[in-house]
Amino acid sequence: MGYPVENALFQWEEGYRRLQGARSDEAAYRSLGRAVMAIEEQLRRRLGSSFSVSELADLYASGDWELSVATYSDPDQEAAVLDPAAAVDAAFYLYMREASDFAGGAPRPRSG
Repeated sequence: MGYPVENALFQWEEGYRRLQGARSDEAAYRSLGRAVMAIEEQLRRRLGSSFSVSELADLYASGDWELSVATYSDPDQEAAVLDPAAAVDAAFYLYMREASDFAGGAPRPRSG
């Protein structure tokens, strides 16, 4: 049984909201942006270009590699500026849009 997609979507959307909320703090937003890009790069390496939302959710639940990537993506910034959990969740939210079963805001229901 995989990680519940509904739970993942809730967390990813919240992370994306926190990323957008950081726009008022230029340094924090830049730091988060670098972390998000680093995580997305790792997602491409791990999942490739053909994946489903449920596969992405399973990868999300599989470990804490994402926090390490987020934390070390910007070594010149102070740790207090970066919110690694928001970066992880925002990266998964943004990467989800490339899923084969993504339908403009939610996973597309399986037919048949």
